[in-house]
Amino acid sequence: MHGINDIARPPFDLIRELSAYDSATVHEAYGGRGALDSALKPLDKRMKVCGPAATVSARPGDNLILHKAIYVAVKGDVLVVSTGGYVEAGPWGEIMTLAAQEQGICGLVIDGSVRDSNAIRELRFPVFSRGVCIKGTTKDTLGTINYPIQIGGIAVHPGDAVLGDADGVVAVAARDLPGVLEKCHQRKEKEEKIREQLKKWKSTLELYGFDKILQAKGFKES
Repeated sequence: MHGINDIARPPFDLIRELSAYDSATVHEAYGGRGALDSALKPLDKRMKVCGPAATVSARPGDNLILHKAIYVAVKGDVLVVSTGGYVEAGPWGEIMTLAAQEQGICGLVIDGSVRDSNAIRELRFPVFSRGVCIKGTTKDTLGTINYPIQIGGIAVHPGDAVLGDADGVVAVAARDLPGVLEKCHQRKEKEEKIREQLKKWKSTLELYGFDKILQAKGFKES
């Protein structure tokens, strides 16, 4: 199956607002949902990506459909690729990175490996992968583009918002994004107040009520 491209993407202003937050904040604001497997990490800790998901399902060890996906995705998309967690091949490298940049794709999240990692870092193209592998791939098998996929233990639909940074990757369903952003804002305000209280010698035990929990569980000072 070749897939579709008539997907509903979140408004750009919501994506831009989401990009201001870190992945942990978004995950918490989403009720502890949306976090991909923690093994998916950026090639460089300074990398950050945020955009609508252009989803791809590729056969392990084959990148034919991934080449096509570069030209189906639109400017600002993040390619989110499921390879079934297969890490013993590198279906993405320098040439595909250059092609993706020319198309305006803003990053890659892949449940597998990539190669040419130093070149990708130098190109400053955000890549989040499970590993790095020098082994090549075949170009024989079709997959899907812009259909729902399972990646890193999470279901991701075309157009879902994806945010990745040094801590990991989180996906937010497009329909849930406005509410999640509101909760992100609330968390940010709350944490700013806590920082101010910490500077005034308040303890985290007092501010979060952990002292009461310790007391209720029978903790006693030695």
